Amino acid sequence: MRFARVPFWRLAAAIALAAVAPARAAGPDAAPVFSGMCDASAGVFLAADLVAVANDEDNVLRIYDVRKGGTPAKELDLDAFLRLEEKHPEVDLEGAALLADRIYWIGSHGRNKDGKLRPNRRRLFATGIERTDAGPRLAPAGRAYSALLDDMLADARLAGLGLKEASALPPKAPGGLNIEALCAAPDGALLVGFRNPTPKGKALVVPLLNPAAAVEGRRAELGEPQLIELGGLGIRDMTREGQGYLILAGPTGEEGGFRLFRWDGTGAAPSEIAVEGLEGYSPEALVPHPSVPGRHLVLSDDGTRPVGGVPCKTVRDPRARQFRGVWIDLPAAGPPAGDAAGSGPAPSQAPPSSTPPTPRPPQPPARSSGPSASIRSIPSPNPGLSH
Repeated sequence: MRFARVPFWRLAAAIALAAVAPARAAGPDAAPVFSGMCDASAGVFLAADLVAVANDEDNVLRIYDVRKGGTPAKELDLDAFLRLEEKHPEVDLEGAALLADRIYWIGSHGRNKDGKLRPNRRRLFATGIERTDAGPRLAPAGRAYSALLDDMLADARLAGLGLKEASALPPKAPGGLNIEALCAAPDGALLVGFRNPTPKGKALVVPLLNPAAAVEGRRAELGEPQLIELGGLGIRDMTREGQGYLILAGPTGEEGGFRLFRWDGTGAAPSEIAVEGLEGYSPEALVPHPSVPGRHLVLSDDGTRPVGGVPCKTVRDPRARQFRGVWIDLPAAGPPAGDAAGSGPAPSQAPPSSTPPTPRPPQPPARSSGPSASIRSIPSPNPGLSH
């Protein structure tokens, strides 16, 4: 059999176009809806089909079955554990990270929308994961830490980043203070990601070096802050990917779009991953699946989405409150910077470093021209996976 000869440039162009063609989300009718709350803000998988989700409107952690959606399978009310002041008890939970055998959770550490002080939002705490015959459940671990912002304001390395001024402003005001991300680093630290402020137009990350000790009552130890060029956006969530990170970026205020970046943890320019099909969603959390590489559950903060003609967060019956999720499959990360041939170890194979990499001068984010994310709606990423 003879084959027609195709010019190399035409073949290469066809391959490139196939690689960058954006995937679209499946129809909304195929996506289950989670109920009991609206403002999903952070999450961590406990098993292949169970995810623990925080809500920034109350202090309850809820465990959902991603195969079915609907009501929570279990709940953990944190009010007593967090030792809150009676007035304005909301912690404004915003970030979560799995580290060793614990999940760490963090409040926004900001004021309320009117700029009034809300000390209860200054909380960092941990929950353990208990494996039972009835499935995993969460239990408080250690004690809540409430001095993290004080530690940051007292650290000379952060003095020029405007945190003192930010702490006096509403969280979504220009230059306000709003923590929204928490991420485990390879060396056992936690990276605290700020939605606001964005010093010099860059996103701020502050390492917490001793999270386990902090939630046992010891003073927090901080690392060198890093500024990341995300096109003026702040960090809405951040998750580990091998020896690097994925950053869900969004506006510091109410208006603007969302972008997804891959960052190697240094001052090198992050690269953008093209994601389409999230129209109508308000991405607030990026939750990596524990068994399927590259697969992430994006949780949507649906507090302002209409339910029965009114914003979801104003619905009085908790059973009628709801939020949505959508799966995205991300392309594999390329070789480490400076290893164009790919001969070096893959990021997931590189040994953890006991010291943070030497920062390089920040560079503008690289706009993606590579593979885009594949997007799919819930249900389960793999119905065959079990606890």
